[in-house]
Order: sequence, then C-alpha cells, then structure tokens
Amino acid sequence: MKAVDQIQWSFSIKNSFIAGIFKQTNSMTVYDDVLDGRFRDRLKLNNQTGSLTITNITTQHAGNYKLSIFKSKISSKAFRVSVYARLPFPVISRYCSSSSSSSYCSLLCSVLNVRNVTLSWYKGNSLLSSISVSNVSISFSLHLEVEYQDKNSYSCVLNNPISNQTTHLDITQLCHTCSDSEHCCGSTEAVMQLVLSALVGVATIIIVVYDIRSRRAEQDQEQIHTSGI
Repeated sequence: MKAVDQIQWSFSIKNSFIAGIFKQTNSMTVYDDVLDGRFRDRLKLNNQTGSLTITNITTQHAGNYKLSIFKSKISSKAFRVSVYARLPFPVISRYCSSSSSSSYCSLLCSVLNVRNVTLSWYKGNSLLSSISVSNVSISFSLHLEVEYQDKNSYSCVLNNPISNQTTHLDITQLCHTCSDSEHCCGSTEAVMQLVLSALVGVATIIIVVYDIRSRRAEQDQEQIHTSGI
C-alpha cells in the first residue's frame, strides 16, 4: 500500500465510484449517496489492504465491480458479484382442464416472483422435467400427470446455484378419484355446467316474461286505439 497513490472501487451501473483511498490527502472515502443510496451504510473499506466489504447485501448490489489501483501506472481488476435471494418452497396444486384424463391426476408445481432458478419434477431421484428462468423475476409453473393409484414418490424442487427448496407430493391428499372426493375434475365441470345452465335458464325466463309483457302492452294499446275510434 505504501507505493500506491490511489485506490478506487466502482460499480458497473454508470461506472459509479463507490469507495476510494487517496494517498495525497491521506483520506478514505465511501460514496453512500450514489445510485439512489443503495450502498448507504453498507460499505466498509480497509485502509491497509484496500479490500471492500458490502454488509447486508441484497440483489440490488449484484453486478460487476472494478478495482483500480494507481501507482506508476494504472492497473485494474474486475469482479462479478451474484446475489441470490432466499428461495420459497414450491407449491403443488391440482388443476382440471378439458384435456385432463380420467385415469390421471393433473398437477402443477408453482413458484412466485423468482429469478435465476430452475424448477424440476422428480420421480424418486430421477429427473422427469425442468424449466429455468434467467434474470427476469417471474411466476411460473411446471405440469405433471400421475395415475391415481401411483405409489411412487414425487417431489418438486426449486434451486439456484447455491441452495434449493423441495416440496414432496402427497398423492393421497391431492389426487382423489370422484368416488373418493367431490373435488375432482368431473365434479368441478359438472358444477360449472349446472351454474351455466341455471344462468341461461334465468336469462331465458327473463326474455320470455319481457316478451309476454310487451305483447300485452301492445294489445292494450290496440284496444285503447279501437275504443277511441
């Protein structure tokens, strides 16, 4: 450090200076207010080694950092910092669609507002399917169909490069046949059909009543007109 005239740390966004050591003024500075204050009260600069520590780091601090060392000439080193948020547990739910088979239970494994992750279905230790997302924070699901009497173990796994969360499928709880539970695709569709039929029936009755009243009103008007003549 004695031969070093100046050290500067910068962050990739707008190449913003976030910390520095200056030999001429024998001072050390951290720039808390840059980039909307995202580094405020988080930077610690070692005056002896020039190393930089970011405390309470979050995903908004992920990116490229550059260390510039000024001596007789300028040298620099680049660092890529990745920050991963705590992963939520994936949620397994049953869903029904017009294409659902009566022999199979349709399932969705879903996660909300995640990025840089992979969502996978496993049968035991064997990978069945997976889907990955990049930097964009989104919500997504992965489909699986199992037979109602399937005795195998299934699990849905959400993972990133440093951690994972697993939810195990309880087939007996989610995958009931119609004889076991009213909450099945056939029952749901039947209820929807009944509701739609009822709505259509009510609408038909209203139209018929309106038509009858309109005809009576027209007949009354004709009788009044005839009497006036």
